[in-house]
Amino acid sequence: MITQLDRADHIRADPDALASYMGMRARLLRLEGLLPVLADDGGLTWDSLADADDDAELVFLGIDGDRGCFATVPRMPVRDERRQFMAAMMSMHDGQFGIFAGARSIVDWHARHRFCAQCGSHTSLTKGGWQRMCLNDTCGAQHFPRVDPVTIMTVEHRAEDGSRRLLLGRGLGFPEGLYSALAGFVEPGETIEEAVRREVMEEAGLPVAQVRYLSSQPWPMQSQLMIGCAAVTFHDRIVIDRTELADARWFDEGEVRDAMSGRAASFNPPPRYAIAHRLIRMWLDAG
Repeated sequence: MITQLDRADHIRADPDALASYMGMRARLLRLEGLLPVLADDGGLTWDSLADADDDAELVFLGIDGDRGCFATVPRMPVRDERRQFMAAMMSMHDGQFGIFAGARSIVDWHARHRFCAQCGSHTSLTKGGWQRMCLNDTCGAQHFPRVDPVTIMTVEHRAEDGSRRLLLGRGLGFPEGLYSALAGFVEPGETIEEAVRREVMEEAGLPVAQVRYLSSQPWPMQSQLMIGCAAVTFHDRIVIDRTELADARWFDEGEVRDAMSGRAASFNPPPRYAIAHRLIRMWLDAG
């Protein structure tokens, strides 16, 4: 099982070096659309690079030892299959998520950007798949894969007696009973801290006093970087934005601990592969 790739940035812009990793030992990530094909152990499945169509656009994912690893770009943009994606994530080995997230995000980006956003002309894949170039000589615009930053945060309420409660919410499309950390995109011109404060106020009507960065996770739908934070508020009156959330409420430490341990609980926590699960676990451990 390949658990980590050297992205080998220095190879991407060197055609001869890149070609040297496209031989008999090169591997091709097997995808069905944008979904992973998993082995029995939850690992990603790899084929020979020779299995790729002759005219396929290939993205260089990196090297595993002396083997180049690649993925093919879909010929047309693929519609998101969220339910199948979530099911695959539940079965995927933990060590595979980063490789899959990177591969899925970049091949999806290529499939959606075959035309120049500046002049409308065709573009071509360059630098091993980490750039597209406009083919119009009078334009020549360079296009690079995008990553959308998203803040995701635990919000703690501290009472005068020292007790703690955790704010969790249910998105509009969440399965019944699932509660998770609040989240939202970082807007242009915002810092991470400002985005956390704005999102908590917008979705739950709570002013945040403190914000602290904790951890991050790439999320391949659609090419997001989840920026995990912990926030503290001294207010407890929730005002829910019903256009964003189906529900939001406070949970005490006992309720959160029961949910995370799998005992009979008042809510279902986010799945283990999601950063929200890790953030909630960190909140418990800090108590």
